[in-house]
Amino acid sequence: MNANEVIANRAAEILGHKRGEKFVHPNDHVNRSQSSNDTFPTVMHIAAAVEINSRFIPSLQQLHDSLHSKSVEFKDIIKIGRTHTQDATPLTLGQEFSGYTTQVKYGIERINCTLPRMYQLAQGGTAVGTGLNTKKGFDVKIAAAVAEETNLPFVTAENKFEALAAHDAFVESSGAVNTISASLMKIANDIRLLGSGPRCGLGELILPENEPGSSIMPGKVNPTQCEALTMVCAQVMGNHVGVTVGGANGHFELNVYKPMIAAGLLRSLRLLGDASVSFEKNCVRGIQANHKRISQLLHESLMLVTSLNPKIGYDNAAAVAKKAHKEGTTLKKAALDLGVLTEEEFHELVVPEKMIGPSDR
Repeated sequence: MNANEVIANRAAEILGHKRGEKFVHPNDHVNRSQSSNDTFPTVMHIAAAVEINSRFIPSLQQLHDSLHSKSVEFKDIIKIGRTHTQDATPLTLGQEFSGYTTQVKYGIERINCTLPRMYQLAQGGTAVGTGLNTKKGFDVKIAAAVAEETNLPFVTAENKFEALAAHDAFVESSGAVNTISASLMKIANDIRLLGSGPRCGLGELILPENEPGSSIMPGKVNPTQCEALTMVCAQVMGNHVGVTVGGANGHFELNVYKPMIAAGLLRSLRLLGDASVSFEKNCVRGIQANHKRISQLLHESLMLVTSLNPKIGYDNAAAVAKKAHKEGTTLKKAALDLGVLTEEEFHELVVPEKMIGPSDR
């Protein structure tokens, strides 16, 4: 209503009349063939669709491309894997980053899959979805006009009652963004843990040093980009809860939680999009592999013993690992002391380069 009054008064001024005279009437003229019940959700959908296409997806694509570049750069660096935060079998650093790349790829696909419902506009439903006080074809024409103006494939909503009373399209899109935030939190946490140190952590990655990290500890540098991204992800998850609760509170022919629902999704899109760009520019792009540390941890790992399973069996391999760990010796010495295989057999079987994929036989 307030927007109608502002538009009416300005139109009257342009036509040479004074504000407040209602020469251009806010209801009879400006609000003709429409209701705030259909204009509000229409604008919600336009705003979200434009934001997703113009900023959010390009931001994720930038991050995806940078992660893919790193997966190629690191493809020949063999490192130790970790499950349950414990040493596991080897993989390449490139393989690890390919997982991150695919998470972002799937995130882009997820948000794209929500767009067909976001492109449906409620305009023309007026008060409760019946289209009272409009002319036939008005809804189709206004959707076509919006599509032409935005260069996006907007159409009139298939069912105006759903378009006014529910905002499932927003809940769906917010759900996709929430999934992306879960992916990015995992990626950011992995990267900051792999870069922990520099001497007493994992230290497999060397992260860009963007700024001093401590007001009291000289020389300390913190993984601030990773930390910033994880905080944004937490906020997005919270926003999604609000959007979900709002979406569930459409009563009868109207959902009155529209402002909160719109604000939640739009803020999430902008926050996560901007954070993704910053993370790519100030962290991912400059990540380096610490070859020396990666090699050291790889060859110290007891889980290389897994490659002995087919030859000596799980129980014997476990005995080798436990003996080496208890006595602080190498796997080879433990295996030879137990007499489960020869030195030649050990060197033939324990080859990290042969442990990063399925065997030929």
